Amino acid sequence: MIKTVGQALVSALAARGVEVVFGIPGVHTVELYRGLPNSGIRHVTARHEQGAGFMADGYARVTGKVGVAFVITGPGLTNTLTAMAQARADSVPILVISGVNRRASLGLGMGLLHELPDQQAMIRALCPSFQLTSAEKLEGILEQAFTALTTGRPGPVHIEIPTDVMRLPCSGPSATQKLLIAPSARLSDVAQAQALLNGAQNVVILAGGGAKRAEQALRTLAQRLDAPVIQTTNARGLMAQSALSVPASPSMAAVRDLIKSADQILAIGTELGQTDYDMYAQNDFPDISGMIRVDICPHQLARHKAKLCLEGDAEAICAQLEGGLTQKYANGATRAATARDQAWDALSPQIQAQVTLLRAIRTALPQALIVGDSTQPVYAGNLYYDHDIAGGWFNAATGYGALGYAAGAAVGAAVGAPERPVICLIGDGGLQFSPGELRTALDENLPIRFVVWNNQGFGEIASAMAEVGAEVIGCDPSPLDMAAFAKACDLPFQTIIPEANALQMALKATPRGPSFIEIRDY
Repeated sequence: MIKTVGQALVSALAARGVEVVFGIPGVHTVELYRGLPNSGIRHVTARHEQGAGFMADGYARVTGKVGVAFVITGPGLTNTLTAMAQARADSVPILVISGVNRRASLGLGMGLLHELPDQQAMIRALCPSFQLTSAEKLEGILEQAFTALTTGRPGPVHIEIPTDVMRLPCSGPSATQKLLIAPSARLSDVAQAQALLNGAQNVVILAGGGAKRAEQALRTLAQRLDAPVIQTTNARGLMAQSALSVPASPSMAAVRDLIKSADQILAIGTELGQTDYDMYAQNDFPDISGMIRVDICPHQLARHKAKLCLEGDAEAICAQLEGGLTQKYANGATRAATARDQAWDALSPQIQAQVTLLRAIRTALPQALIVGDSTQPVYAGNLYYDHDIAGGWFNAATGYGALGYAAGAAVGAAVGAPERPVICLIGDGGLQFSPGELRTALDENLPIRFVVWNNQGFGEIASAMAEVGAEVIGCDPSPLDMAAFAKACDLPFQTIIPEANALQMALKATPRGPSFIEIRDY
């Protein structure tokens, strides 16, 4: 049957295993939506295109699949840019498919609806962008896009389709996605790394988000090396309940002391970014140029000096390394415990209290997905918190740092993992960036507890201003009336004080569907 290009593209996504798309329809994407019925693809309607991008991000993080968003030409795509930038910072594979004005009009400034001077050039500054200019090129464009999404370092990819191409007849691509093989490290490099590790006395492992799907291989490797494992924000949960776990930020002095004590650093799947390793911008991080570094991205490997670089998949390389190592007995558990204890003692009572609240969530809802925004308890958790499941703690309070991320990303996470409880941990300020996505959660009947930390403003920014002696300005936007807002969203509502038992009780009392809990910190 002859389809339009838009319909054929949807069929091709289904053939590549796409099960969900997030988006908002518009006149420029009607043909995409014509293709959705009977495709087997579920559509989730966001309330803002930025939210659709964040949903695709959250879905991709918990499933390991590509998250897909459909957005309109012009403002739909520019609204999605922030979500694409967050996905780029955290190496999350999302595919954004948009319209663009008809081919003959591009770049001419004719005043057409949603027109931009050069839409694709704007996106190419951020990520790969492909323009589909004819029906015959559909399969080739999809092949390039999915290759970019599934090889090397993941991130966002964009496809734009001119409105006149969207309606062209297309028999539809018949090929499915080719099996792509991740690069593997050279055997000589693996042997050299094994020799270095065997010759070291006190190994320390730095694990980042690139290792989050290598949990068992990483644990086995750490045990063989008897090495403490320091986990950045996106790696939390990888070493849950292990005596070798150090779930604390390498920006903290005690964790840096552990790094300094090592005679060999093994860095796995971490970009060594400033928001994880030097969040206080002290510029005194220990010299780790003698490290062994494992990463799937050659460009990333070239950005920091290292003794040895192994390019490839983290899980595969951990298994390769472990096979040639002798068992070490290096007091790894003692070294890890010392770092944990000293890091905890260095936290202020306020931050300790906020971490205690996170632990209350973990106790009340084991193996939940905690999706965080830029808010004080999330900042506290990024400093020191050990989740109980790999990939179950992620947020936008690191890396790109997009405020308003959590509501949409929690929707995507709940769609991707409906069997798990999901916590959206967001501040009263961040909630006002993306309040509409709570209605999406209601429409889809998703098991999300929206936990709102209400300090009546931008509390973290106000503290930062006060600490440097700056007059606090602009940090007190009036908060929503949370009870009235929850009622407007048709969500069950509770308000509690910031106390662990109260939070546990509130979480356990919530029904299966979406609900709203306000924590009043004022």
